Amino acid sequence: MAFDSLNIAEVSSYLIQLQKSILSAVTELDGDVVLTKDRWERPEGGGGRSVVLENGRIFEKGGVNFSDVSGKQIPASATAGRPELAGAGFRALGVSLVFHPLNPYVPTTHMNVRFFTTTGRENENVWWFGGGFDLTPYYPFEQDAIHWHTVAREACQPFGEELYARFKQWCDRYFYLKHRKECRGIGGLFFDDFNELGFENSFGFMQSVGDHFLEAYLPIVKRRKDMDFTAREKDFQLYRRGRYVEFNLVYDRGTLFGLQSGGRTESILMSLPPVVHWKYDWKPEEGSPESRLYRDFLQPRDWI
Repeated sequence: MAFDSLNIAEVSSYLIQLQKSILSAVTELDGDVVLTKDRWERPEGGGGRSVVLENGRIFEKGGVNFSDVSGKQIPASATAGRPELAGAGFRALGVSLVFHPLNPYVPTTHMNVRFFTTTGRENENVWWFGGGFDLTPYYPFEQDAIHWHTVAREACQPFGEELYARFKQWCDRYFYLKHRKECRGIGGLFFDDFNELGFENSFGFMQSVGDHFLEAYLPIVKRRKDMDFTAREKDFQLYRRGRYVEFNLVYDRGTLFGLQSGGRTESILMSLPPVVHWKYDWKPEEGSPESRLYRDFLQPRDWI
């Protein structure tokens, strides 16, 4: 595969450092969290480093994964919009993370940034970047939603005024549970098959998304982590976590790519929360904070 003209080493170096910087910031904030670090190799090619966080004062469970894998046949989930690439060899690099907080007033979050390269029919390099970040609150705070989307817009602005609106709308569409007719959360950014700015600027955009994640998430965590909560709020959090599980196992392209490529199952399913509740035909009480979440936060909305 003729990948030499792309600076993949620079992409790999950035992603490795991104994983380190996020872990450093999160463990500084939550000094009680227990880390499990695991380097792994993939028989078909490549490997990665998974770091799982558990039993913290702030984070009940989380993880930050780096992977760099290659293979002789790109998985179907990666060629959904590019059927002409089916059967080609590939290399895929990325960082993916999720944080499930202990306090129901702190939102769950997910972020990933990734790079794919493969070969076209005439052996030319075909490459693209993808990724984004999204927020899944359990209780409705407009201040948090506005901050989250303001930072998302700031990440996009140096690369084109239209990118935030475009990738915000894509995120709203992507993280939508069709069988529930509701969004998983308040969205953020989602982009894929992105190479329109040329390699250096497209890579720069992916870096901007990765670099803005902590700026978007940590102020919300610090604002909510010490709020008092009761068994009622915790029970609702566990119920809403079920939506997170449903999306990841039914719709998520990253999960499908990992499983279809023969990836490491423990790392792929690291994003699932430790405890989840499902209730039959549950509905929020009219006028409650929970009903406001459904009414005002779980449908696409312009936050800024």
